[in-house]
Amino acid sequence: MYDVVLLTLGSQPDAGCDGICGAGCGPAADASKPNRPEPDSAGPAACAEPVRVPVLACRDALVAAGARVETVTARSDREIDEVIARLDGPARPDGLTWPDDDGKTRLIVAAATDGQLRAVLRRMVRRYSPPPSRRPADLAGNRTLPDLPALGILPLDPAGLRGTTRSAADAGNTPATDLVGRLGLPREPAAVAAAVVDGRVRRLDLLRTDGGSVTLDGALLGGADERNHPLPWRGRIEVDDAVLSAGNDPLLACVVANADGYARLAEVELVTRADPSDGILEVAVAVPVVTRSWWRRDRMRIEVRRARGRAAAVTPRDGELPFVDDGVTGSLTRKRSWWVEPGAWAVYTH
Repeated sequence: MYDVVLLTLGSQPDAGCDGICGAGCGPAADASKPNRPEPDSAGPAACAEPVRVPVLACRDALVAAGARVETVTARSDREIDEVIARLDGPARPDGLTWPDDDGKTRLIVAAATDGQLRAVLRRMVRRYSPPPSRRPADLAGNRTLPDLPALGILPLDPAGLRGTTRSAADAGNTPATDLVGRLGLPREPAAVAAAVVDGRVRRLDLLRTDGGSVTLDGALLGGADERNHPLPWRGRIEVDDAVLSAGNDPLLACVVANADGYARLAEVELVTRADPSDGILEVAVAVPVVTRSWWRRDRMRIEVRRARGRAAAVTPRDGELPFVDDGVTGSLTRKRSWWVEPGAWAVYTH
C-alpha cells in the first residue's frame, strides 16, 4: 500500500501572508509591480486556514483503504518543496533531480483555488526541470522537463465556484467553474481518495512561461472599466509563425488557452477547441470592427481571430496590460511567452 501526503496551503502563523496565498496581503503578493512573477493563488479566502472537514474526510477514506497518510500544511515555498522532495527518484549518474517513476508516495493537494494548485505545480517544475546546459538524452524532444508526478486534487470549495457570490441554492444548479469541475475529476473526499488509491492517471499539457511560472488552464489579457466593459488596448500577438495582431489594432481581449476556462468573453466565443491533452494551445483575440453607413448609425461587431500552435507571445504596446492567469491577477509591460509541455503533468481520476 502507498504512503499518501495530503497537502494544504496555509498562511504564515506569525508574519502574516508571505505571498503563497496570492491575496495581496504581503510584499511577495504585490501584483501591481509590472513584470514581477505573479503570485500563485487568488482570493482573500486563501489567507485563512482552509476548511478542514474535506481534508479529514479524505484522510479517513484513505486510511480505511489501507494507506498510510500524513497531513501537511505548507506556509511557504520551502515547505512545499520539502513535500515534493518525497517524490524524488533514485540518484542519477548525471546528478539531476528526477521524479520517481515507481514511487510509493502519492500526493494530494487540497486546494481552495486553481491558483493554489498552480503553486504546487510551479514548485514541481522548478525542482525537476534540468538546465538547458544539462539536458539529458532520455528527455523527450518536445519537452523541457520529465513527466511530473501525478496529483490527487481535493477541492476545498464544494461547489467549485471559485469564490463567486452565488447563493447556496443556486450553487447546486450551477456548473462548477474550477479546473477540477471542467476536467470532470472527482471532487468528493471519498472519491478523491479512491482515485488516488486506484492509481488511474490522466496526463495533461502544461504551459510554461518565460516569467518563470506555469499555466494550467489559460490566461485572459485585457482590462475593464467600473461597469465591467472591456477597455481597448494594443499589442502584438503571435502564435508560432502566425501574427494575430501586429500591434496597431484596438483589442478588447486576448486569451491564451490550454483548457476552456476563458473560452467566452460575455456573449463572444473566443476559443472553440481548447483541449488540455492535445499538445496544442489555442489563442484568440477580440477586435472591435465598426461598420459605417451613410443612411444609418455606425454599428460595431466583434471580430475574433484565432490560431493554434506550440507557443504564443503577447507584447503590450500601451503601458501596463492587466491579465488574469489561472484566476490570478497581474499586469504586463513587456513581452510574455507561453509554450506547451505536452503531457507534462498528471492527475488521478476515476
